[in-house]
Amino acid sequence: METERRRATSTLSSVRNAARVLKEFGHGHREYGVTEIARQLGIGKSTAHRLLNTLAEERLLEQNPHTGAYRLGLVIYALGATVTVHAEIHDAAGPVIEHVRNATRETVIVSVLDGTEVVCIERRESPQALRLVGRVGARDDAHLTSSGKVLLAFSSAHEIDQFLAAGPLRRATPHTITDAATLRSQFDNIRLRGWAETINEAEVGVAAVATPIRNRSGEVVAAVSVLGPVQRLTPAALRRLVRPTVEAGIAISRRLGYREVNALPERSSAKH
Repeated sequence: METERRRATSTLSSVRNAARVLKEFGHGHREYGVTEIARQLGIGKSTAHRLLNTLAEERLLEQNPHTGAYRLGLVIYALGATVTVHAEIHDAAGPVIEHVRNATRETVIVSVLDGTEVVCIERRESPQALRLVGRVGARDDAHLTSSGKVLLAFSSAHEIDQFLAAGPLRRATPHTITDAATLRSQFDNIRLRGWAETINEAEVGVAAVATPIRNRSGEVVAAVSVLGPVQRLTPAALRRLVRPTVEAGIAISRRLGYREVNALPERSSAKH
C-alpha cells in the first residue's frame, strides 16, 4: 500500500512538473534551456532534462538544433487551434440550437469528430416529458450516429479508408450498419443530399437527423443533430425535421463566417 501511495504521488508530481514546464512558455520566452527550466521550477537539472526530453518525444516541445534550447512543439499549436475552434462553435451554435429546440421541442446537439468517435460539445434538452437522457462530453462510435455519419461522410477519402480499415465496427443494436460497402454508399448519399439520419442504430428507440457545420473556409468542423424517441419521431416526423436541421447547420455555419452555402435540399424521400 505504501509503495502504491509513493508511486501515485511520484506520478502526480511528474505530471505537475510537466504542466509547469509548459506554463513557463506562457511568460513570453520563446525558448528555454535545461538550466533555465531547472532554476525556474526549482528542480534538479537531471529532472529538468528528463521532463524536457519526454515532452519533446511527445512533440509538445521541440529542441532547437542550433541552440539546444526547447520551444513549444506543433502539437501544442494544434491543440490550441482545436480549443479555439470549439470555443467558436460554442458561441456560434448556442442561440441557434436554442431556437431549434424551442421550435421542434426535441433535443438538439452539436458534435465533433475525435478519431473514430463523435463527441457532444453542446446540447439543448427537449422540454417534453419523454426525452433522451445525455450530457455534453458524451462519446459514441461515429458510425452509429447521424452526426458521426455526417462527419465521416465529409472527411477525406483517406480518413474514411482508415476508419473502415481500423477493425470490426461495433454493432450496438440489430439495426447497426457495420458493412463497409453499405457505409460508403451512405456517405456518398449524405454528401449529395447534405444530411444523415439514423433510426435505432446507436440505441433502440432513438431516431435522429444531422447536417454539417462549416467554418469560414468551407471545412466541415462539426455537425448539428435533432434527436428523439421513435415513438414521436416516426419516419414521417423525422423527414419533417430535415429542413429545420439543415437550416440550423446553415445558420451556425454563417455565424462561423461561411458564406458559400448551397440552396436548401428539397424535402427528401428519406431512406429508412
